[in-house]
Formats: sequence, C-alpha cells, structure tokens
Amino acid sequence: MKIVNFTLSKEHTKSFGIFQTDGIIDVGRHSGCRDINEFMAHHQLDELQRYAQLPADLQLSDISFLPVIDRPGKIFGVGMNYAEKRKEFNETSDAPTLFVRFADSQVGHNGIIIKPASSSQFDYEGELAIIIGRTGRNIPAEDALDFIAGYSCYMDGSVRDWQHKWYTAGKNWPATGAFGPWLVTPDEVGDPQNLSIKTWLNDRLVQNDTTANMVHSIPQMIAYISTFTQLSPGDVIMTGSPGGVGKSRVPPLYLNDNDTIEVEIENIGRLTNKIQAAASAAA
Repeated sequence: MKIVNFTLSKEHTKSFGIFQTDGIIDVGRHSGCRDINEFMAHHQLDELQRYAQLPADLQLSDISFLPVIDRPGKIFGVGMNYAEKRKEFNETSDAPTLFVRFADSQVGHNGIIIKPASSSQFDYEGELAIIIGRTGRNIPAEDALDFIAGYSCYMDGSVRDWQHKWYTAGKNWPATGAFGPWLVTPDEVGDPQNLSIKTWLNDRLVQNDTTANMVHSIPQMIAYISTFTQLSPGDVIMTGSPGGVGKSRVPPLYLNDNDTIEVEIENIGRLTNKIQAAASAAA
C-alpha cells in the first residue's frame, strides 16, 4: 500500500489515506484517526487493508501533501553511510554518524523548501527514510525489519555553512527538508538493501547509487539506535545520502531560488520540491 498524509485543499483539514490509481481512500474520515501516527498508536498498519476495497473519496487535486509523518517523536539522520560519500568527505570512523532533525524542518511532496537567507551553501541529499511501526528497545539486527511500517523518500537539505563541527545547526532550519510523497509498505518495496536511489537538480542527475552500497545496513542501524533509545511507531530514520552532493563538487553545486529538487527511489516513488529563497534572515 501507498499511504499519504495530507490536508484537504478546500477545508484545510488534516487526514490520511490509501493512494490508488483511481484516487485516494480517505481513511481518516472512515477511521476517525487524523493521521498515520494516530492510527499506528491504536492499530497495526496492516489493519488498513479493511479500507483498501472502498471506493476512492478524493483525487490528487483535492489535497496538499504533508510530510509522511508530520508529528514524529524522533527523526534520526545517519551520516556518511554510503561508500562514495565517505570517500568524498574523507570519513574514516567505523561508528555510525548520527544527528537529529526537528519536525518543523520538513515539508511534504510538492511543498516549498526554504533556502535560508543566512546560507550560501544550501545542499541537497537524497535519502531512503524508514518509518518505525512497532515499539522496541535493544532490537536484534535479525529482527529489525519486522519493526518497519514502511519506507519513503527524504530530501535532507543541509545548510553546510552552519554545520561547523557537527550537523544539528545545519539540519534544522524551518522547511529545509522534504519527506514523501507517501509511505510504501514493505510488501511493495521488496529488499530495502537493493533499491536504486537517484537525485535530480533541475532535471540534471546529481546522485545515482543503490542502497546495496550502504556502509551500515538498515537492520544494523535499527539495532544500534534502539540500544540507546526506545523506538516507537512513527519514529523516522533517514539512512544516509549517496555521493554526489553539491559540497563535494568542483565548483560546488548548491540549491538556489526557483530550483527543482527531486529524489526517486525504486519501488517507492519520486519526491519533488521547489526551492524558494527566504525573504529575510529570520527564516
């Protein structure tokens, strides 16, 4: 299933539903839950199957996409997790590189990403995102995939001139990341360690890799993170970006006003966003 989180364009009310070729089944209206997070707090995600045979309530023109999970308890980022990216940044540490993002730093599919006025080095990073579906602590790697509700695309916008010695300040400016277009359940994704991942900037292919080249596998990341914190339904893990980011290029290639950035992952879909320069240094 493809599960979308959205607002109704006319009523500006929030809901979520199942995306199908003939439209969207408004599960929020039928279930009384306002988003995926609330549904997963009370139900297993596979219980959505009971709604899958209903007729479509909405068309894409009726909605505006929200981030797949717009109220996550935790958003973890894993840095330097592709072999080519590690070469570009001369990364030699064996330990996973972790950082956090805040919920207000992300927008949904077709949303406007804001280039901070204080930055001249706003970079792109296309990533596979994991959405956790079950509560767990000290999860063994061999069981980790059972804790995943689904997968999505993430554009981990990075304000390089504010990262300094660590990532947090460069990852959390409002509306600098994007998450979507939808959550795809594991049965439709297949092997998450064998997916092509590509990023386009203004129709130019700038990242092209496969999740097979992750240094730390998805089960390893879940096991590692759940060692020091509990993972809960709706938590998000960004699994790292391949090589080809703007900072590593000569000359550097950064995001600017009116650019279009797209992240496409095999069996999941394509996340598309426009870049808009912030009007003032407060943004």
